[in-house]
Amino acid sequence: MKQLKSKRNWARKIIGGLSFTSALFIFQACYGTPQDFETDLLIEGKVKAQATGLPIKGIRVSVTDEGQDLMTDETGSFSFYTIAKDSISLRFEDTDDAQNGSFATKDTVLTDFSKPIFLDIALAEK
Repeated sequence: MKQLKSKRNWARKIIGGLSFTSALFIFQACYGTPQDFETDLLIEGKVKAQATGLPIKGIRVSVTDEGQDLMTDETGSFSFYTIAKDSISLRFEDTDDAQNGSFATKDTVLTDFSKPIFLDIALAEK
């Protein structure tokens, strides 16, 4: 009797698993999977002082036409993903004048996306 119950429980588990898998398959067939039609582009780089070559912490790096921005870390490095377009405008801006000196704002436009992008930015002091 116990062996028969064990076989029934085992059969119920298999049928339950198949039913759940079938439900997921039907859901995917009806609604599809999420699609990302835009190409993401990784932009990396380092910001240094033009006079000394030392890294600068706390420089705001922003994609001007998207409103996306971030700050450089202790080593002056930054890294972010953005949507690939014909051109991407970036701005490098010192926002903490008192902490690490005062540096001039620099704008740059990227147009060549055929190879990995690593920017070596040198900012002049004000």
